[in-house]
Amino acid sequence: MILTARISIVGPADEPEDYLSDSLGAIFPDDVTNSHGDPNQSLLYTSPYLPKPLEVQVADPIETKDRLLFSHYLWNASLLLAELVEAGSLEGVVLDPELAVFQDMVAATDNGNASNGQDRGRVSARDFDIRGKSTLEVGTGTGLPSMLAALLGATEVTAVDYPTPIVVDTLRRNIKFNTQPQFSPTGAVAPHIQVDGHAWGELDTPFALENKQKFDRLFVCDCLWMPDQHTNLQRSIAWFLKEGTESRAWVIAGFHSGRDKMASFFDAKALRAVGLEVEYIWERDCEGVERPWSSDRGPEDPGVRKRWLTIAILRRIT
Repeated sequence: MILTARISIVGPADEPEDYLSDSLGAIFPDDVTNSHGDPNQSLLYTSPYLPKPLEVQVADPIETKDRLLFSHYLWNASLLLAELVEAGSLEGVVLDPELAVFQDMVAATDNGNASNGQDRGRVSARDFDIRGKSTLEVGTGTGLPSMLAALLGATEVTAVDYPTPIVVDTLRRNIKFNTQPQFSPTGAVAPHIQVDGHAWGELDTPFALENKQKFDRLFVCDCLWMPDQHTNLQRSIAWFLKEGTESRAWVIAGFHSGRDKMASFFDAKALRAVGLEVEYIWERDCEGVERPWSSDRGPEDPGVRKRWLTIAILRRIT
């Protein structure tokens, strides 16, 4: 099943380009939309395992500096993590075979960024189980993965984005509306749900000081397109990730802005400087095809490139 199949649009397509965008899949069957949303429309996330579709709004930033955050879209990286959280956290469902068990993953990547030599690992959808865990999503945008975490058994869910009011207020409305018992397959939601603002690398704010090393799982979706912010993002992940061998950060990002812009985030030396390392990293396209991660694949066609995402699991160095 294609990654975008769970997303549908509610509301009119008011502009000619909206009609063109909606029809691209019919005109160009290989074309995949990798960002979703318009301020005049709602997005429905429909899953066979949720009682009701989740309704997601996107922000409508007016200021140019706010629009340049690109948090007023739902990106495919968030769709993939939402599916993984769902597949990992539900018992007794028939999982999509494309999500149930991944290929053998080579922990040693082509550029030596992973930590454990030539060992091979097995990554299962069950590795994305958030039941009984505290989660923090940074750069969260619409908040979809956090909603799934809140509905599927996390004990504490926190979602943060850049502290600009239009983005945080929209995120807060999304989280509040969709984290209700009627949306959960068990009729229960996380007892503690919080939305706040956080600028990566700013670790002296009340939010950062109150939540240092607090979270079992960090969600990081499509946050790697600004190379000049990689160090700040790495610092924030290390700051909020709980101490211990069981804590993990899940980083998923698309290649739509260019592989070179995101690759430096996974530099082993830079991660080591904040006490982190890559446990596993690989690539997956919108139809579930997988391949090893590569920091450089040479020239890539933009249309093909945007079909792919990288999935990385980070852990603390022990």
